[in-house]
Order: sequence, then C-alpha cells, then structure tokens
Amino acid sequence: MSLSGLPDGITLQDPNPVAAEAPYTFFLPPAEHLVQLREGDLIKAIFSDRDGSHGAERMWVTIERVAQDYFVGTLSNQPDDMQNLEEGDPVSIPNSHIIAALTGDNRPLPKVDRPREYWERCMVDQCVLDGRSLVDYLYREVPDLTREGDEEPDSGWRLRGTDEAIADDEVRSQSPQYVALGAVLNRDDRWLHLIDEAPGVAFQWNEEAQDFDRFDRPELLVRDQD
Repeated sequence: MSLSGLPDGITLQDPNPVAAEAPYTFFLPPAEHLVQLREGDLIKAIFSDRDGSHGAERMWVTIERVAQDYFVGTLSNQPDDMQNLEEGDPVSIPNSHIIAALTGDNRPLPKVDRPREYWERCMVDQCVLDGRSLVDYLYREVPDLTREGDEEPDSGWRLRGTDEAIADDEVRSQSPQYVALGAVLNRDDRWLHLIDEAPGVAFQWNEEAQDFDRFDRPELLVRDQD
C-alpha cells in the first residue's frame, strides 16, 4: 500500500474537471448524501494505472471506515485490465473523487434538489459536438426516431451548426449524430431556455441581438408516414 491509500502503481482520476466540462451529463453525488454514508455502503471512483498503460475503470468500493474527508474500504470489483489492483484490495477514497454512492442496506438517502437531466435524444451536426460550431439553427418536429428498446425517447429537436461548419462536416464525411440533449448542451447551452418549446417551431441565431429569432413552422407537426 502506498502513502496515497492505494496499491503501488494505482491512482484515482479526479472527476471534478469532467463534471465542470460536462455539467449536463456528468453528475457527482451531493454532499448531503456523502455525509450519510457508513460502514457497508458503496462508493464508486475512477481507478487507473499511474503510468497510463491500462484504461481507467469505474469501480465500486465497500466502505469499512469513515474518516473526515475520505473513506477506507475494499475494492468490490475485479478490474478488467489493470495491474497491481485486485478485488478485495484495501483502498482509501477522498470525498472529492467519489462519482456515485449507494447504501448497502437499501435505506434511502436524503432527498435533495438535483439539476434537471437531459437524456432525451436529438439529431445534431458533428461540428457542434466537436466544438467547431455553436448551434446556429434549431427546430423541433414531431418525434419520429424513437425505436423499440430505446432507453430514451427522441425529443424531436434537430440542431444545426453554421453553414461553413456543416460544409466542413461534409468534407470530413461526418454525418449528424443521434445523441442526448445534454451532450449538445455541454457544448452550447445558449438555447436551453427554448428546450421546452412545443414541436412546430424553429430558431435562428441572431448575432446582433445575441439571441435566437423564432419562426413558426407548422409543417413540422406532420409526421412522415414513410
């Protein structure tokens, strides 16, 4: 065991930069939950090799002791591809590095106000997801992409980048993607105030006004029967 509270050669990835970059899709457990954890409960963290020779793995730890700013426990998963770390190894996890928490006896944790999550799907140009363009034009039609077995429904939102960025996508042979709304919001949330608009509307970014101009598009209310 190293001085860090982890086996030699093992480190933890700090999830806070990821949460800051992806606030609409990556959520850390609230402090109100962490203070309620006790022996026998479970916490999840991101483990990796210090030398980066193996991919990072998200794994559960069973708590054995609660300290002021960290938890001491044993690894509850067998790593898929990591040296120097085995199921049952003792580990210490700082509060700041916990990405999920569960009670071992299924007792409920306190209800807290959580940010709204945006897992419904949408179509968006790759240039927006890559950060090469902000959302320039968007419209909401009657959802028609949901398929049997989908975990999340189609929202009906279709989001486009600028004409120049879309042309660049074509040169790169990159097609629009079907992703969670939150993945788009992580890149550009200027349109968040529009997200609950009903189908049949479109919006074009107005650079001068620094907002979106609204257009009614009743043809978007007609579902394609093909």
